[in-house]
Amino acid sequence: MKLSQFKYNLPEDLIALYPAKNRDESRLMVVHRNSGKIEHRVFKDVVEYFNEHDVVVLNNTKVFPARLYGNKEKTGAKIEVFLLRELSKEQRLWDVLVDPARKIRIGNKLYFGNEENGETLVAEVIDNTTSRGRTLRFLFEGDYEEFKKTLYKLGETPLPKFIKREVEAEDEQRYQTLYAKHEGAVAAPTAGMHFSRELLKRLEIVGVNFAEITLHVGLGNFNNVDVEDLTKHKMDSEKIYISDDAAQKVNQAKDHRRNVCAVGTTVLRTLESSVSTTKRVKPYEGWTNKFIFPPYEVQIPNMMISNFHLPLSIPLMMVSAFGGYEQIFEAYNVAIKEKYRFGTYGDAMLIVDDD
Repeated sequence: MKLSQFKYNLPEDLIALYPAKNRDESRLMVVHRNSGKIEHRVFKDVVEYFNEHDVVVLNNTKVFPARLYGNKEKTGAKIEVFLLRELSKEQRLWDVLVDPARKIRIGNKLYFGNEENGETLVAEVIDNTTSRGRTLRFLFEGDYEEFKKTLYKLGETPLPKFIKREVEAEDEQRYQTLYAKHEGAVAAPTAGMHFSRELLKRLEIVGVNFAEITLHVGLGNFNNVDVEDLTKHKMDSEKIYISDDAAQKVNQAKDHRRNVCAVGTTVLRTLESSVSTTKRVKPYEGWTNKFIFPPYEVQIPNMMISNFHLPLSIPLMMVSAFGGYEQIFEAYNVAIKEKYRFGTYGDAMLIVDDD
């Protein structure tokens, strides 16, 4: 398929700037992928689509405050730094994106924080040519815990740029799933943000099993695809972890013809990155750069929860691979007509097989 096939007109006022008041009260569109039937529900109704021994797979990655604002030495020019990945604890090395990038050279020092309240950091640019952007060394005398605490205190919740407003205190908690455990993501696995404690409990009472995997979401999901031929697009690698326990739960469900639901495109990518020849999930710890787009035969999950994604975006391509291109675009047309909310803080879609 071609990039241009994932373009559609999204009215700007349908991009959600704030989350729903309660996590589980976003709207929910249910798409039946065999019959094409569409239902309009509320997210907490999702419980009605699960049975005992079904498995819901969650991504338990945790977002850290990855966006920093600082100043360049001498000129004082304002610089935005986006922390991508920690390279070395001992040397305080990080892979980062810098904006505006053209003003930064190797050897430049960047200053973050405010001397008045004592929270300050200095970083030196030590590599200018990595494919991911820049490498910074933070110059810090204290121990590692103290350094990390300072870094995160100065950082800001990394809302995507298409949410055009200032970051607010509430975002720290809402731009995160309730089951987030393992720190390392610079973007939230947004489909999971609809689950409240009450809803997780209700699913548990039904007898649903939860399997947790980890994919540390990078900025690759937000990168523009700049090739028309999708087979030529290279995904950024992201760290994933599938435990023995998670693999066993998923495989048992498949063996007994139970539903396996991927909560979000990050879970879909993770599960599909470690599949045996017998269509079973293998435990795995490592990296994935798997790019899923139509046509693609999904091996593991048969249900999926997703948000409504922006035009030309990689998550939109993944959802289209799962639900079928024509069907998903038909659902998106309905969503626009019915004024569903799109993006990170938007409404949800559940894709199911018909009974």
